[in-house]
Amino acid sequence: MQSQNRIFDDIARVAGGAAGALSGVRGEIEARLRGQLERILAGMELVSREEFEAVKAMAAKARAEQEDLRRRLAELEAGDKRSPAPRRRPAGGKRVIP
Repeated sequence: MQSQNRIFDDIARVAGGAAGALSGVRGEIEARLRGQLERILAGMELVSREEFEAVKAMAAKARAEQEDLRRRLAELEAGDKRSPAPRRRPAGGKRVIP
């Protein structure tokens, strides 16, 4: 009976040692994968979240300004259709007599 307990104790020790070794291997694999992933991402020239948000805000502002200018242009064009266009003088400011 005591020999069976020794066998079980030995098996438990071996299993415990194997689990400890596997956790060490797991940590090493994770560290290597993390290093490779960081190298790959560094080569991709990705932007940070802050840079992305700043450019996104600039694009939204530019779009709003564009819409405002488009609205103003439409108003000006509508005003031109209501009143006759003024005659323009040629360059130099002299009148041309036909």
